[in-house]
Amino acid sequence: MEIKELESAAEGVLFAAGEPVHIDRICLALGTDRPRAEEALQRLMDYYAFERRGMRLVCMEDSWQLCSAPEYADIIRRAFEIRRPARLSQPALEVLAIIAYYQPATRAYVDQIRGVDSAYTVGLLLERKLIEECGRLQVPGRPRLYRTTQTFLRSFHLRSLEELPPLPGMDEEGQLRMTGEEADGETGGAAT
Repeated sequence: MEIKELESAAEGVLFAAGEPVHIDRICLALGTDRPRAEEALQRLMDYYAFERRGMRLVCMEDSWQLCSAPEYADIIRRAFEIRRPARLSQPALEVLAIIAYYQPATRAYVDQIRGVDSAYTVGLLLERKLIEECGRLQVPGRPRLYRTTQTFLRSFHLRSLEELPPLPGMDEEGQLRMTGEEADGETGGAAT
C-alpha cells in the first residue's frame, strides 16, 4: 500500500474503533511494519492539525485515537447537550499527581504524603477512570496498587508519562535536590 492509502486505512480503523488502538493492532490491520504505520499516523496527525479540522489524532504511549478538536468542545457539548465535566478538586489533583509521579502507589502511600485520608478521592479518581488498580503489594494485608490510565494521558494532553514536568526540588533522576545550606548541615559543615 502507498502511504496515502495507509493513512486512509488507519483513519478508517481509528474512526470505527472510537477508543485508543494499540500500534501493534494497527500494523496487523494495515499489513505493514511499525515504522511505516507510524509514518502514516504522524502524517495524518499533522494533516488534522495543519488543516484545523474538527478532529485530532492523538498518540498516548503506544496507542492512537481520533478525538474531537478541543477548540470545538463547547459546540460539541451544545450539540449533544452534554454537561461540562466537573473540574477536579485540589485534593483530587494532589492524589492524582502523587499517583502519576510515584506509580504504582498504594493509598497508604498517598495518605502518608498528604497527611490525610484519601479513600474518597481515590474512589472518585477510579470512577472517572483517571487511575486504575494494577495489582497488589506483596506485603501483609496486600494493599492495592494504583496507576494512571490512558484517560489520564488524554485528559492532560500527554503522549506518555515522560512528558510530565519535573517535580519542584527534584533533579532529572527524581532525586531530591538539596540547597547549599541543607548540604552543609548534611555533611556537618561549620555553623555560622
